[in-house]
Amino acid sequence: MFVKIPKIIQLLYPSITWTKKTSANEIWLTFDDGPDPIATPWILKTLKEKEIKATFFLIGKNMQKFPDIVQQILNEGHSIGNHSYSHINGWKNKTKNYINDINKCQELMDKNILFRPPYGKITSCQIKKLKKIYNIILWDIMAYDFKKNITAYQIKKNILQNINKGSIIVLHNNQTSYKNLKPILSEVIDSIKDSGFKFSSTW
Repeated sequence: MFVKIPKIIQLLYPSITWTKKTSANEIWLTFDDGPDPIATPWILKTLKEKEIKATFFLIGKNMQKFPDIVQQILNEGHSIGNHSYSHINGWKNKTKNYINDINKCQELMDKNILFRPPYGKITSCQIKKLKKIYNIILWDIMAYDFKKNITAYQIKKNILQNINKGSIIVLHNNQTSYKNLKPILSEVIDSIKDSGFKFSSTW
């Protein structure tokens, strides 16, 4: 499993956004799988304290369960994107079913053009159809905060040793990640700032 996505993989799929081209020393912090009633409010509180913005790739069925949290994300100035309705795997589903699931999530969003494939798994055919509508966002740094057996130190190392200008970092807002991130998220944000990077949520 890659923490830093190899350039050769990125070059194979040029229509996907793996990193952001920026003249500034900016990075993009993203959170997948929410909203979650415990993890998301805590993440939002931390981001507010640190005065930074992030992007939340949301699952449609979770949006329907927790609409107030979705509204809080938007009210606090963060960006949101489509992460499918039911966290569907593009490699295991026919393109028609995959796109229908994404469309179901899109109905819950206003003027959204961002999509992140669940698990990062998407076929060439699916890319071809979706890129006409969405900016397909993957990442160049996977911190693996969702793993049950990972240490907070390893998550921090995964991020800080691989970050570059334009990096897109993927974290998660679910129960497992909440336990893993709680000891270190503030510290990681401070370390990124201390390294001279700014946080952006503008795509």
